[in-house]
Amino acid sequence: MFVVTVAFEVDPAAAEVFLARTGQQARDSLELEPECFRFDVCRDADQAGRFLLYEIYSDAEAFQTHLETAHFKAFDADVAPIIRAKTVQTWTLTG
Repeated sequence: MFVVTVAFEVDPAAAEVFLARTGQQARDSLELEPECFRFDVCRDADQAGRFLLYEIYSDAEAFQTHLETAHFKAFDADVAPIIRAKTVQTWTLTG
């Protein structure tokens, strides 16, 4: 399994908007992508503008397919104006 984590820092004033939009992205990914098995949205308990996405795909190719979907492209365009920082890391699930 291929794991992706994405850490976001967004404008705290837009945190609720980001949370709602990211929640929709998670639902879309799970419903529309058969090779997306998990899509969790985590929020920092102490800093309103910090979020972490935890996603699991069957393999790296499935993640690349995710990046090409219309729902991902729309999400990316919608949140781009409020993102201050973004870090993407990939992992291999071993257990």
